[in-house]
Amino acid sequence: PAPAGARAAAPAVAAGPARQVGTGTRIRQYLMTGVSYMIPFVAAGGILIALGFLMASVAWGENGAIEVTKVDQSVLWTAFEWGNLQHWSVLLFRIGVVAFGFLVPALSAYIAYAIADRPGIVPGFVGGMLAGMVGAGFLGGIATGFLAGYLAHWLSTRTVPKGVRGVMPVVVTPLVATLITGALTILVIGPPMKGINDGLTSWLDGLGTSALVPLGIVLGLMMCFDLGGPVNKVAYVFATTGLANAATSSDKPALIMAAVMAAGMVPPLAIALATSLRPRMFSEAERESGKSAWLLGASFISEGAIPFAAADPVRMIPSFMLGGAVTGGLSMAFGSGILAPHGGVWVAALANKPLLFLLALLVGMVVSAVAVVVAKSIGRNPDESALESVESVAALSGTR
Repeated sequence: PAPAGARAAAPAVAAGPARQVGTGTRIRQYLMTGVSYMIPFVAAGGILIALGFLMASVAWGENGAIEVTKVDQSVLWTAFEWGNLQHWSVLLFRIGVVAFGFLVPALSAYIAYAIADRPGIVPGFVGGMLAGMVGAGFLGGIATGFLAGYLAHWLSTRTVPKGVRGVMPVVVTPLVATLITGALTILVIGPPMKGINDGLTSWLDGLGTSALVPLGIVLGLMMCFDLGGPVNKVAYVFATTGLANAATSSDKPALIMAAVMAAGMVPPLAIALATSLRPRMFSEAERESGKSAWLLGASFISEGAIPFAAADPVRMIPSFMLGGAVTGGLSMAFGSGILAPHGGVWVAALANKPLLFLLALLVGMVVSAVAVVVAKSIGRNPDESALESVESVAALSGTR
């Protein structure tokens, strides 16, 4: 038995007033749980892709970052050669792509898990996969995470007959929550996403290519808005489809591609810089993610900034967009063009003005990093920061 003194002291501790957490702070805690569990997918997948690009640049030369994406993945299990550097670069790239594919599902699943515990994981994962399928990106994944989590939580708290109670958390709750979340994602979120994609594509086509600097600014804003989501994808596809009409890196389609690629690198690089300059403004999980963001940003993997945008969209997304607009506009103003559709700094040598291409990227990165630091210092709630720190450390240590 515990000593009498200890038993007497226990009520005194319990009697202290519990700190009340507001709804907004609680929602941010759910977001931070999802983000903390998503970070390993971003880091592992993104770094493997970047290493694949790097190795491909050695194996194929300056076009390696393009060639590695064209190789049929079936060669890995039908004709893999252990001494072939090209095959190893394809292996790293393909594993990274698969790991990266779990990014939005993991975010959605663990937001739902934070709300409803284990019954929320399956509907959250399925909702996240479907959000990617309909083109809703990480913002859609956040929506499905909350939808699945609250549905699962509501179902778990229903009063049911004793005979059904045992199968509720492992069968009934995941089944019903998955069905409703999946149906709403496909039937409610899907149609507007197609309309947005079609509308943005038509709008960009209507802008033409006569006013290149304003077009670069618009494309930079779009690339940094949802980081791999529908708006980002429209800008990227607009650039890549035009490359078929470019004969040299000085042609207008090549200029558009350079502006899109440079702007897409800004968010992760800005985050990497901001977490290096002002580490105390970020949680432990964010600081760890910021380290890998250097390589992700350099490899034109915009999704490397998603953990930060998902955790704090109101501050982060405008900061990213500001830097992206600066980079996109400067890239166009400098007349820098590139024929490569992917590769980041690893294909910068293919640009007609590589130094100016990198300068546009550098300026936008610094502008965005400064905006991130300024935004993070405005209206910061101490309780909110404490919750984020505890949640991120718990997730990284595997105790959440």
